[in-house]
Amino acid sequence: MKTFNFLTEHILENNRVQLSPLHPEDIDRILHFSVKEPELWEYSLQPANGLKNLQTYVDFAIDGRKRETAYPFLIFDKHSQKIAGSTRFYDYQKTHNTTQLGYTWIGNEFQGTGLNKQCKLLMLEFAFESLKLDRVEFRADAKNSRSIAAMKSIGCIEEGILRSNCAAPTGRRDSIVLSILKDEWFGGVKEKLKAKIEKERNISSR
Repeated sequence: MKTFNFLTEHILENNRVQLSPLHPEDIDRILHFSVKEPELWEYSLQPANGLKNLQTYVDFAIDGRKRETAYPFLIFDKHSQKIAGSTRFYDYQKTHNTTQLGYTWIGNEFQGTGLNKQCKLLMLEFAFESLKLDRVEFRADAKNSRSIAAMKSIGCIEEGILRSNCAAPTGRRDSIVLSILKDEWFGGVKEKLKAKIEKERNISSR
């Protein structure tokens, strides 16, 4: 087991995407998503639509890093040379050697381009191969069919529904829980995810 060093400026990247640590000054770089694409946070427990909400969202993310429970990233799409969104590790549990992966949002322009899978590949490689974690958990609003399908497409296994487990902007929500275990990652999930990415790349280049 390797401890997550939250003080380090971890940069994860390949030829398609770069994930760099999110900082307070990045608000100006993502504000246009907050103002022009408020639907990105329809199912989020912490909406970032509008400047005030975005400030709260970023402050919470940065505070999580200070408390050594979360590590937020800014997503940079190398193809378009544009900031595309944000994602993070959160609820890091040193004792149990686990983390959750979420708070992921990608601008409308970048959805359906394969960028999300590239991000997940980098983060899962980091989680299982650098941090040596035993489990990565994913959660979503049980009504968010698009997000659930995306998680299953990268190899997540559905575990069940937590009924009315948390407050949401419009009341309470049921949350679906999915996960990938270390043995599953090395046992085929990684190679299947890489194969899907390669297939999508070939299709888009035709």
